[in-house]
Amino acid sequence: MSFLEGLLWLTLNVYHEARSEPQIGQLAVAHVTLNRAVQKKESVENVVTEPYQFSWTFQKKSYLPTEPGVFVDCLQTALKAMISSDFTQGATFYHRKDINPSWAGNMTYVAQYGDHVFYRN
Repeated sequence: MSFLEGLLWLTLNVYHEARSEPQIGQLAVAHVTLNRAVQKKESVENVVTEPYQFSWTFQKKSYLPTEPGVFVDCLQTALKAMISSDFTQGATFYHRKDINPSWAGNMTYVAQYGDHVFYRN
């Protein structure tokens, strides 16, 4: 997979998962995605489209963004994540703070950025 393909899938994930978050939250979501790709030795596309990992991939009828300006902002955030150091301490999972998933108890809490709580295994 090329750099540009990885950037596109990372941008789509940030857009659909965290577009309403402050940039720190968007960056954290991007780093989780990148950390999973490294950990699994998979492409960003494979990580993002893995069944039931990111809710937008199975809940939405279309991957196309509906807010072009916001998409461009997410693209800038995704690019920043790809060229910057991970500040999430290797986080590989997150959830919204108002949700309490059963898997969270088996993970190591890392931090909260915006409305998402981050963990690593």
